[in-house]
Amino acid sequence: MWDLLVRGGTLFDPLTGTERRGDIAVHQGRIAACGSDLTGAQAAQEVDATGRLVTPGLVDIHAHLWSGGGYWGVDLAGIAWRTGVTSWVDAGSAGAFAMSALRSAVAASPVSVYALLNVSAVGIPGETGENRDLENLRVDIGHAEGAAHGDFVRGVKARMDKRTVGDHGVEPLRRARELADRLSRPLMVHIGYGPPTVADVEPFLREGDILTHCASGSPTDLVTSAGISPALRKIAERGVHLDIGHGSGAFAFDVVETERVAGLTPIISTDLHAVSAHGPAFDMPTVMEKMIAAGWSMADVFTAATSRPASALGLDAGTFDVGARADIAVFQVEEDEHQLVDLHGSSRVAPLRITNVATIAGGSLLPPVAPQPAPSWVQLSTRQRDVWDEQRAELASTSAPRLSEASDFVEPYPRDHTPTTQETSHA
Repeated sequence: MWDLLVRGGTLFDPLTGTERRGDIAVHQGRIAACGSDLTGAQAAQEVDATGRLVTPGLVDIHAHLWSGGGYWGVDLAGIAWRTGVTSWVDAGSAGAFAMSALRSAVAASPVSVYALLNVSAVGIPGETGENRDLENLRVDIGHAEGAAHGDFVRGVKARMDKRTVGDHGVEPLRRARELADRLSRPLMVHIGYGPPTVADVEPFLREGDILTHCASGSPTDLVTSAGISPALRKIAERGVHLDIGHGSGAFAFDVVETERVAGLTPIISTDLHAVSAHGPAFDMPTVMEKMIAAGWSMADVFTAATSRPASALGLDAGTFDVGARADIAVFQVEEDEHQLVDLHGSSRVAPLRITNVATIAGGSLLPPVAPQPAPSWVQLSTRQRDVWDEQRAELASTSAPRLSEASDFVEPYPRDHTPTTQETSHA
């Protein structure tokens, strides 16, 4: 007898982009069998997936998961169970000084959690500015702590925008490059309002690295009226992974569409944090719906949220192979035209609604957990706060509210604009 059986679903294989009817059996937290010949199988627990899409657990390589550890941290327990995401990567919340604390904070999570080591030893305790003090950008300390945490640390993170680096230009990035090389790990670079510009960042990126916020409307040199910029083309042709990192300031429909026409296929991630979890990012299924609204196929979207991010960071995830960790997501995918907005008030109509109905992590079906309210310092629109307060009890059994009007949200990062010191920074 198996421990758990997901029965009767349509199985999606991200490696081939194909679907087939089948069942998945789980034993001792691992996939024990997968196929169409399990009709007579018995299990201690069953999940009826009839008429639903069954995929490997989703993989989100850009989120901020240290709830209570700083400005951006989000409560993972109230989100993971209703989104299908079973592998998460905290993207730079902690540096060398606090990596042990972050690891302890997520150790009991039923989902798989990894981290990118911030080049700044202080990590991101506040809204921004961690790279302004070069005294904290100690490659030797970062190397020692990164090596000590082994496979928990999957790479190095550096935020490169004007507010984060101050007058130091690309010096923080130079140190991040050195740290990543010494750890033999990929480097994830955040871009935003420059300088540094994308062209400034380009020479430091190598094959296997990750450029996050690649569909942002804030940098002026990602795309132009003629298509993608020369700097972005160089980065993509070099084998650098492009990453969506939606967040609260890094998703513009027209940029996604321009990049799609140019043949670019980014990894899909949420940059989920204390602000973006309240919209318009909300969660991984919502970001996936936005990519479909921008012209992506459903198969490409699920691949970009499973096997591709897992491969980018070498994670044991994104597959139904026998013996793999039993991370499984079950979705109701329905034809349902609905409006979604980006971060600048532009909207598109998504033809499909993707609703997670079961999330299985390490062979265990995750139970409902109500999400935590936004911290006091998070600036939400009145509509966001009212809806969240009204529906929080319902969120213990349903997915997040999907506000859909541009007026429902604030726009923290206007396009073609130089931010003041009072304005926020996406993470």
